Amino acid sequence: MAKLRSMAQLWPSFVRICLLNVVFNFKIIALGDDIGSSSGFTSSSSSQTTCKNTNFQIFLPPPYQNISSTICKPVWHTYELRYTKNDDITTIILSAPYTVGWVGIGFSRDGKMVGSSAMVGWINKHGHAKIKQYYLRGNKSSEVIANKGELPLNNVPAAVATNGAEIYLAFQLQTTVPFGKQPILLAFSTKQLHEHHLSKHDDKIAILFDFSSGAKSGSKDPSSNGLIQMRKNHGIMGILGWGLILPIGAIVARYFKHKEPLWFYLHSIIQFVGFAFGLVTVLLGLQLYSKMHVHIPAHRGIGIFVLVLSILQILAFFLRPNRDSKFRKMWNLYHGWFGRMALFFASLNIVLGMQAAGAANDWKISYGFVVGIIIVAVIVLEILAYLKRLEKRSLPPNFPMDPLGVGEETFPSNHLPKG
Repeated sequence: MAKLRSMAQLWPSFVRICLLNVVFNFKIIALGDDIGSSSGFTSSSSSQTTCKNTNFQIFLPPPYQNISSTICKPVWHTYELRYTKNDDITTIILSAPYTVGWVGIGFSRDGKMVGSSAMVGWINKHGHAKIKQYYLRGNKSSEVIANKGELPLNNVPAAVATNGAEIYLAFQLQTTVPFGKQPILLAFSTKQLHEHHLSKHDDKIAILFDFSSGAKSGSKDPSSNGLIQMRKNHGIMGILGWGLILPIGAIVARYFKHKEPLWFYLHSIIQFVGFAFGLVTVLLGLQLYSKMHVHIPAHRGIGIFVLVLSILQILAFFLRPNRDSKFRKMWNLYHGWFGRMALFFASLNIVLGMQAAGAANDWKISYGFVVGIIIVAVIVLEILAYLKRLEKRSLPPNFPMDPLGVGEETFPSNHLPKG
């Protein structure tokens, strides 16, 4: 009976919690230390993770580019919120993954969207960065009003900029009462704005952010450093596999057929090694996507497409018909052109990946050097092959062109090479 009375006492509390969850319709996360249950937010301790080291001088205008000592907290997925206080001025910088659409940060009294004011940033279809304050008067799109709101912005213009695959929203608030624990809304959409009208968000979250404490940017954290290292490994494996090893294997097959059968074994081994590197690249990319939730559809789609082409090339090795088969010519066309397509799209995707990641100049210079060496080698070998074909045409018909007796062309003809 005592247990039944205890359950009867707990039942009203359970019902109230369920009703609150329906009313808010938000995922609530509490950040900071000692957040009381009376706030209406779910209390949970935020692990002290770190933010990426970012040089604002590269892409943000003053005064935001000159901010050196900011407090930073990861807040949602790979969203990072930085702030610094100077008397009654609070400078806030929000960074988030970005491709298209908009990213917003709202300030609320109770954690609800209605009645809050938000700063929203986006890049329009002409490539111009835009940031505006919005007042969220209601749930309908027509009730989200641009250039209105209750945020105490000072006279310093707000700024928005992209750096790699991230967007940065920067603005300053001037308050007489210092910020403490403040309900904040984060949301994004991948749909473009139409005449400054916000499209419906793809996802959203409400958090209770503590502006009175935080982890300093640049401190060491295993999880953040692990993601950065994984992204580096993704790039390195992609450049080595698809940018270097596979092109070398293709060069061997096209220009060294007179080294029979050495060229075939070299070509097969090199391409299998390159395929393994490419497969690891895709697996690392999928892991990054699941952990960071970065939406880069072009890079991700092309990567999967190149992987499919590579798998088809591996299948071609095992399904290779005999030289005298009537299907050999079709197989040559298939194997040759699918290989060219794979190498072309792989090179394109490496460039897209560098652009999305905001790669430093040393990455771009290194890959440019590799591409340049490969292009020069192909041009030289192609010229030599052309001169060899001219020499063959100028000789008498009975002149022996193959003194080694191998029976293969020294350099490729105008047709695709036989594999």
